[in-house]
Amino acid sequence: MKIAVTCENDQVFQHFGHTPGFAVFEAVDGKITSEKMLPSGNSGHGALATLLAFEQVEVLICGGIGGGAINALGNAGIKVIGGASGNVREVAEAFVNGTLQVRADFHCNHHHGEHTCGSHSHEDGHTCGSHSHEDGHTCGSHGCKH
Repeated sequence: MKIAVTCENDQVFQHFGHTPGFAVFEAVDGKITSEKMLPSGNSGHGALATLLAFEQVEVLICGGIGGGAINALGNAGIKVIGGASGNVREVAEAFVNGTLQVRADFHCNHHHGEHTCGSHSHEDGHTCGSHSHEDGHTCGSHGCKH
């Protein structure tokens, strides 16, 4: 089974559509057997689904994701697990072991310039997890670059 995890600095990136890349894991018999990085190439949501399908990914694990992206991935035969955070390898291992813990509020909503992907919003209306940066952008429990 191939599992892709949205990734930046070995952490789950909290917005699927803006992820800089994916950590792609191959799992056989309940164990991770290989890992590689797959850059997103600044692709949009639909192109990311195509990229993952081309790589024969069966499961995507991410922080936040919108309905359109979920549909595009579903149409490509890719199962979506949202609401994850932490180290990408640990997240992939937890998924394979059946112990992955995720947030229930992982759906992103895009309305009138407001963007939410987590549990609370900031001045610019953007949220993606549990802590914020000076620009009001949040990205789970670890830092991110924007």
